[in-house]
Amino acid sequence: MGNRFQVKDRFAAGAQYIDGQLRSGTSGQSHTVVDPATGDEVLTYELASTADVDEAVAAAKRAFPGWSGATPGERSDALHRLAAVLAEQAEDFAYAESLQCGKPIKLSTEFDVPGTIDNTAFFAGAARHLQGQAAAEYSGDHTSYVRREAIGVVGSIAPWNYPLQMAAWKILPAIAAGNTIVLKPAELTPLTSLMFAQAAKDAGLPDGVINIVTGAGREAGEHLVGHPDVVMTSFTGSTAVGKRVAEIATATVKRLHLELGGKAPFLVFDDADLEAAAHGAVAASLINTGQDCTAATRAYVQRPLHDAFVSRVAELMESVRLGDPFAPTTDLGPLVSHAQRDRVAGFVERARAYATVVTGGEIPAGDLAGGAYYRPTLIADAAQDSEVVQSEIFGPVLVVLPFDTDDEGIALANDTPYGLAASAWSRDLYRANRATREIKAGCVWVNDHIPIISEMPHGGYKASGFGKDMSTYSFEEYTQVKHVMYDNTAVAEKDWHRTIFGDRP
Repeated sequence: MGNRFQVKDRFAAGAQYIDGQLRSGTSGQSHTVVDPATGDEVLTYELASTADVDEAVAAAKRAFPGWSGATPGERSDALHRLAAVLAEQAEDFAYAESLQCGKPIKLSTEFDVPGTIDNTAFFAGAARHLQGQAAAEYSGDHTSYVRREAIGVVGSIAPWNYPLQMAAWKILPAIAAGNTIVLKPAELTPLTSLMFAQAAKDAGLPDGVINIVTGAGREAGEHLVGHPDVVMTSFTGSTAVGKRVAEIATATVKRLHLELGGKAPFLVFDDADLEAAAHGAVAASLINTGQDCTAATRAYVQRPLHDAFVSRVAELMESVRLGDPFAPTTDLGPLVSHAQRDRVAGFVERARAYATVVTGGEIPAGDLAGGAYYRPTLIADAAQDSEVVQSEIFGPVLVVLPFDTDDEGIALANDTPYGLAASAWSRDLYRANRATREIKAGCVWVNDHIPIISEMPHGGYKASGFGKDMSTYSFEEYTQVKHVMYDNTAVAEKDWHRTIFGDRP
């Protein structure tokens, strides 16, 4: 990794970024970022207070007129410069992301960081394409057109599982559209969100356009969502917390975007390529140690392939290498915290009473005992209504269930409250197309599971929320659509006036 910067030196001034400057929080409470691979302290910082949130919102409000008034080309140029700065600092971003999250360095360097750079480059281009409906004479006597306008100060909350990418997903469409933003990252993983804001300053973005407040959800988060000068909030996290965010936002009639939990089905028909499906299931269930709301969690396998699929997935899972996140050969790192590991282990232990743990299901000993590690786990023989099938575990756990008919498989895939992502595995085009039509999820992959691209939207159905991240569809969240209509007749007494006063001539 070359020369690793010293985190404590980098953030000696504090873990709040307000109006272009790092500063300390004023809540009187501190929080420690912990390396989940070792349990060692990375950084202890002061949490944000409601007063810090007020100052960040005020900075964003001051910056809004200038930033929203910049031309699309000027905003685009700034984001292109930001993409270049991120690329120059890619090694530092990858190091910090793996340090605070426990991600294998190959995941940070090959997925998180390049994905964020690409997302930045995409929105640099998209900033110049905020298009409305073409001007036309829809009434005959008037010319109408549509403007897309920035809405104001956005207050967003990002989760801990992909801190850098989620910061980018919140910030980029908002500022590309001319808004300013206050982002609250998770207290566990604030480092790369702060670095992203600093990179934006290095790229020449005006102070106040991007602000970061790192505080507790019940204090800083709820105050941000309910702030009267915040006109929109975007939240990614659990469905339970999303409901609370919605309550606060609707009380002040804010625009709201929610990307919530998932329980993605992985539907394998009996004509699927077994080897491809098994490899896909292992990769898709274990990415980011399973801490991914689109991760494959429920594999439904048509009965002729079921036993062979279970056997092959177990074999592949047992070959996955746990270890030091910074070792290039490590496949799977720890979970984000010991508390999260224990939560995942609790699901598996309870499942032993009603299902079969085929492989995994244990905390490793030896050199890994001090970290938040958990072995890749495969569970079979669970009932559809059981906890491990219905609840979001958010760890390296895959549950496999059989099905007989295509109708049954699709029905089972839809049988949870969630609808964020899914995949269908089949060599039959018509079978796969049916699955893409009938599975209720915001993304359905065919013969793959997990890849995302900047040009396509990400968001869910049902209890997985509403609204879109990424792609130009995200501008639906971050712009106000205004209809402008011009009279073309220059007639003082118009025919429609008679509906209010007078008679037709």
